Amino acid sequence: MTQKIILLILDGLGDLPVSGKTPLQAAKKPNILKLALKGMQGLMSTIGRGIVPGSDTSHLQILGYEPDKYYPGRGPLEALGAGIKLISGDIAFRANFATILGNKITDRRAGRIDNSIAKALEKEINMQIDNVQVIFKATFEHRGVIVLRGKGLSANISPTDLHCLGEFKLSVPLDSTPEAKKTAYIINTLTRIVRANLESNPINIERKQKNLPLANIIIVRGSGTFRNIIKFNEMHGIIGACIAGGTLYKGVARYIGMDVIDVQGATGTKNTNLKAKGYAAQKALEKYDFVFVHVKATDSFSHDGDAKGKRKFIEKIDKELIPILEKTGAAIVITGDHSTACTRKCHTGYEIPILVYEKEGRSDALKGFDEISAMKGGFGYILGKDVMPIILNILGKAKMYGS
Repeated sequence: MTQKIILLILDGLGDLPVSGKTPLQAAKKPNILKLALKGMQGLMSTIGRGIVPGSDTSHLQILGYEPDKYYPGRGPLEALGAGIKLISGDIAFRANFATILGNKITDRRAGRIDNSIAKALEKEINMQIDNVQVIFKATFEHRGVIVLRGKGLSANISPTDLHCLGEFKLSVPLDSTPEAKKTAYIINTLTRIVRANLESNPINIERKQKNLPLANIIIVRGSGTFRNIIKFNEMHGIIGACIAGGTLYKGVARYIGMDVIDVQGATGTKNTNLKAKGYAAQKALEKYDFVFVHVKATDSFSHDGDAKGKRKFIEKIDKELIPILEKTGAAIVITGDHSTACTRKCHTGYEIPILVYEKEGRSDALKGFDEISAMKGGFGYILGKDVMPIILNILGKAKMYGS
């Protein structure tokens, strides 16, 4: 049987101790420990030692795409993840429905409007301004993506979402080029038209009557320019698929040319269907050499400061997902994209444990799998850029260096 491999990324897996132990240390995880005993471990810095990675740049690096060369900005990745087909030169942004009163943003999330309301408001944002097509798609709750398609545009403009409440500021060009000036003008014109459209929409008229936060403005951030890059199968000589619930991770996969497998119940939330992801990976291995499975909730618990919830979710992963992946007979790599500390509620630059299991592979016979146990592992200290070479070696696809 040809060797296949699963890369399981538990987002924000690494952590700092809470009451003496990290959530990963404290979790009961017999199935992962069974793999650990037969596998090899190490500690990994995704980008570099002490550097705090974003989820976008860390995933690109782990999948073999150096961010310095290939990172397009967050906007294009979110747009691709939302299912928008981008063409070279498109400028994309992350967007929020927000609440504005006068000239002050009073709620960046418009009361966390639900998906159905956001979808109903989409039509107020899709339009043409001069020779630029504006494409908007709502994604989850108040979130969405905006794509500007046309000639003479630039991503080098300031955001209108400043991640804080208070005075709303128009976008300004960040350089003196005509392209940046034009793009800032388009975004500001769009903002003005959309605000008028949204405030007169029956949905917001009703929300105002009920004293609910209005979804009466769109604010943007994360601008980036889409371009076509070398695809995953050309880069690595293997065919890969992605199973994820979160928009960003689907977007990263589409950007590098991996197929995205949509799984019912894979939501990117704490209620995601782990078993469904496992069975989808099992099925995907019939066609693909490499299956990337992403789980978001470990990171979400960290951002909420919920160490107990993170521990319990790791235990759920061990119980519901790991046995299915093990039965595939594939090699399995388990790691995170970065550390997210429950005590800080944010990403940190601490190293992440990584476990590599293959049936006929080497073992360092470690009995634990966590941030401390991994210090003793056979891989020692590695970087994110080392992951794909390790995977290609396991698959027998690594190219000889020299002759």
